[in-house]
This record gives sequence, structure tokens and C-alpha cells, in this order.
Amino acid sequence: MSKSPIRVAVTGAAGQITYSLLFRIASGAMFGPDQPVILQLIEVPVEKAMKALEGVAMELDDCAFPLLKGMVLTDDPRVGFKDANWSLLVGAKPRGPGMERADLLKDNGKIFISQGKIIDEVAAEDARVAVVGNPANTNCMIAASQAKRLPAERFTAMVRLDQNRAQAQLAKKAGVDLTTVKNIFIYGNHSPTMFPAFGHATIGGKPATEVITDSAWLQGPYCETVGKRGAAIIAARGLSSAASAANALIDHVRDLTTPGAIHSIAVKSNGLYGFDASVWAGMPVRTTTPGSYEVITGYTMDDFAKSKIAATNKELVEERAAVADML
Repeated sequence: MSKSPIRVAVTGAAGQITYSLLFRIASGAMFGPDQPVILQLIEVPVEKAMKALEGVAMELDDCAFPLLKGMVLTDDPRVGFKDANWSLLVGAKPRGPGMERADLLKDNGKIFISQGKIIDEVAAEDARVAVVGNPANTNCMIAASQAKRLPAERFTAMVRLDQNRAQAQLAKKAGVDLTTVKNIFIYGNHSPTMFPAFGHATIGGKPATEVITDSAWLQGPYCETVGKRGAAIIAARGLSSAASAANALIDHVRDLTTPGAIHSIAVKSNGLYGFDASVWAGMPVRTTTPGSYEVITGYTMDDFAKSKIAATNKELVEERAAVADML
């Protein structure tokens, strides 16, 4: 018997990230080759954006994806999030020239207050939320704070792009195939302060620090390259890292729906690994059942790791303070 379609709501649906994302969802890359989907595509109530969304929908039709069982195109979040099993919150206001981070937090906070409330009211009983729009950790916290029906653990933010970048950089430095690099996890904020915990990673089954013995590189250029990779891509191509962000969201959701998968997501910390209990921080998790997870708590931190976690926690606490009136 064929599976019933799942409903996937996507915000910012005519944007750059989603243009790299939607076709892969419809092809089965996110939920599997036998899982039909209905895409519920949400854009801002601006004629140009909605017209662009119509064009994206035309292309999706023209791909003739067997798994795509329907589309909803709307500028009304109540329509877009209705009965959604997964809500992918990609759309967010970008940081403009001269804009302070606090201003960006407050502007996006208003968006995520509204979306959090509506999702809680109209989404499916098993609804899950994945936040991509930056500042992703704090936007996720804001959305979750509005929910009365859905528990906080249903709201996750994406640090998988950082994890993928961290894995690729270790593989390049060691001169090995990417697949031999395991257990590289991201702690903290999706920002340049995040910490790629190389001390936990393995390369070919050996500790990464035994394969790459240049500790100065690991503690310096490696962390900096991973943390500032997005800015480097913008400097190189004049545009943001949309395709790799879309790919990371595919990975994020796919692993969250694959029992036994071990990966990094940003979740409510509850005080683990030295984070403030109320912030959403990147941590290693193990997927238990589709859409559910447990934080892996057994990793120990050396002094360098503790200092990096303290720095990214400080930023998360400052962001939370900046939006305290929205929580």
C-alpha cells in the first residue's frame, strides 16, 4: 500500500535557497524515494514575489515528479501552515548595510513570533519545525516560545551547513575521502562563534587529532574557515551560499527522520555542555524515532573546547537578552 502524502510548508518559497531546495524535496531526497509530498509554499504578500512563486510552481509541474501530489501557493501563513507535518522556515529578513545585529534580531523576531503562533494553532498533530532563516538559533527559540500545543523539542534550527563545512575541511587537510571523516559536531550558534568540535572527530577510525597533528591549524584557521565560510562565499561569488544551505536542510530533515542517525542540530540546550538552559544551541544528537531525537551527552571537553563553547554561549545569551520582550 502506498504511503499517504506528507505536507511540507516552506517559507521564502520563491527565494534562492528554496529554488535549490524544492526540486529535491519533490524528487524524494528529503523524505525518501517512496514518500509522496504536498508542498505548501508561502511567500510575502508582494506581487513580484508571488509571481516568482508561480514560476517556480510551473517548473515543479514541468519536472513531473511522481512523488509530488499537490502544491499550495499562498501569502497567507494560516493557509500555508495548515495541517503541515513539517514547516521549513527558510524566509527571513537579511541583514542590510549598516544594520546592527540587534535590529535584525528584532525585525526577524516579529516574523517568527507570528509564524510560531500560527504553526502551533493550525499545523498537524505531529508537526515538526526546522528553522533556517538567520539568526536561526534565536529565531527558533522565538518561534518555540509562542507554542502552547507543540513541545519545545519539536523546534530545531539548522547547524548542518556548519557540520558539512567542518567535515569537508578536515577531509581536505588530511587528504582523505570525505566519507572517512566521522563524528564532527557543531556546538553553539550558527554564526562565526560556532565550534566545530574536532576533538570528537575520527578520520579513518582514528582520532582526527592523531591524523592531523597541527593543533595550531585546528584551533586557528580551521575553526575560522568553518565559522566564516558563508562570508567567504559571498566575497567570491557575490551571492550567498544558497545551494549548500538547501543541501544542508535536506540533510537536517533526512537525518531527523532516520532512526539511528547521529548528527548536529540546534535544540533547546536545557543546560547541557555548559550552555544557558534557555537558549537553542547546536549539539550532537541521535535520532530515536522519525522526527524525535536525544542529545548525546557523553562527550568530554578540553579547556580549548570549553573556551569556545563559553564564547558561543555568550553570544546566544546576548541574543536572547536582545529579544527578551518577545519571549
